[in-house]
Amino acid sequence: MKKFDVVVIGSGPGGYVAAIRASQLGQNTAIIEVDKMGGVCLNRGCIPTKAVLKSAHTVHEIETFKDLGVNVDLKGLDGGQAVKRAKGISDKISKGVSYLMKKNKITVLEGYGTIKSANTIEVLSNKGHTDTYEAKNIIIATGANYRSFPGLEHNGKNLIGAWEAIKMEELPKSIGIIGAGAIGVEFAYFWNAFGVDVHIFELQKNLLPIEDTDSSKEIEKAYKKYGIKMSLGVEKVSAKDNGKDITITAVEKGKEVEYKFDKGLIAVGMTGNIGNIGLENVGVATDRGFIQVNSMYQTNVPNIYAIGDVAGPPLLAHAASHEGVVAAEHIAGLHPHAIDPMNIPGCTYCQPQVASVGYTERRLKEEGIEYTVGKLPFSANGKAVASNETDGFVKTLLGKHGELLGAHIVGAQATELIHEYTLFRQMEGIDEEIFATVHPHPTLGEFLAESVMAAKGRALNF
Repeated sequence: MKKFDVVVIGSGPGGYVAAIRASQLGQNTAIIEVDKMGGVCLNRGCIPTKAVLKSAHTVHEIETFKDLGVNVDLKGLDGGQAVKRAKGISDKISKGVSYLMKKNKITVLEGYGTIKSANTIEVLSNKGHTDTYEAKNIIIATGANYRSFPGLEHNGKNLIGAWEAIKMEELPKSIGIIGAGAIGVEFAYFWNAFGVDVHIFELQKNLLPIEDTDSSKEIEKAYKKYGIKMSLGVEKVSAKDNGKDITITAVEKGKEVEYKFDKGLIAVGMTGNIGNIGLENVGVATDRGFIQVNSMYQTNVPNIYAIGDVAGPPLLAHAASHEGVVAAEHIAGLHPHAIDPMNIPGCTYCQPQVASVGYTERRLKEEGIEYTVGKLPFSANGKAVASNETDGFVKTLLGKHGELLGAHIVGAQATELIHEYTLFRQMEGIDEEIFATVHPHPTLGEFLAESVMAAKGRALNF
């Protein structure tokens, strides 16, 4: 029986990073993967969706080219080509993860892993044989899968989830999307740009309901301009596959209504991949579909850790990677800092993009926390105007001591700009420190400081 210091189950952005960090720290490490390296994020999620969103954004950019002195004609749209390109990008980056495993001398076990005891893992190889390995420590990074509810079940045909959606080369004429989180909102943007009639259904009152309400309303305004239909604050949503089309039924303003579409995307949440991996063999505790862990990502079985989506919200790739580092360092006897969930940024890659970190204004009010607001529209930013990227705003929420309670950005580069605010919160900075930092001009980023100034009543350019 071959022995390892650390065996990681799953090679997504949490698993492969955990394996690399463990190896860097001198641990003899193996990683188990039944599919392609990189997990869902790389192969069916984060990376391919960003590729098709780039295609969608280009469609909208072409509409503005004439103003820039560039005269072009849009001869046609090929959604299938956009999807094929996305797949090619995923395949390329997956090979890059395989290279990282070789570079870091990590043993890759291709197959399905099952925990047999606290120190034993059985792997059913993709070649058909079964092998058993001994592990001092185990890191579970098996990810998550679609959550279903009565009346909202995926069938992989006309009622699909995100993973079927990203492979769909022949786009339908119409689609109903149930769920207005990041997945639903991003696919709506792509399909709409490529000529699909899109209608979003959401039980909450806004798109992106976990974001600050101002951010949600800004995206709703943009989507109305694109012609995307929205039914928000509905009740009792259900979807039925009729064979040739689908029916979505919802209660709107107290009245039951029906809509027909070619296909339906169900994006109503995820649940951890906790079944059939042997948790019951060792008594690993779970709660509401996810593995329970402490601040170092240990389960109730001390040498077994769980990271990423399988360990519960926030279900974000960058959170999973950081959790993998914490778990690997804790196994190696180091003392890593626990992750503050309030310092994990959220990003949605539609256009305009949405990014945030920390508190929403809604939550500050609910918790009775004193704050001031600084909010600046990009229409007042010189670089944004010059670049034809004036949609959106920067909004900061400061505490009474100048600390950054929350930050919300909607705009063309929001997901790139949020880094500064995330670092600001992580370092427990105060307003005077950002005032003293020279920001280059002209840039979109200079509004990060200007918004903090506005929260203190000292904005200079607005």
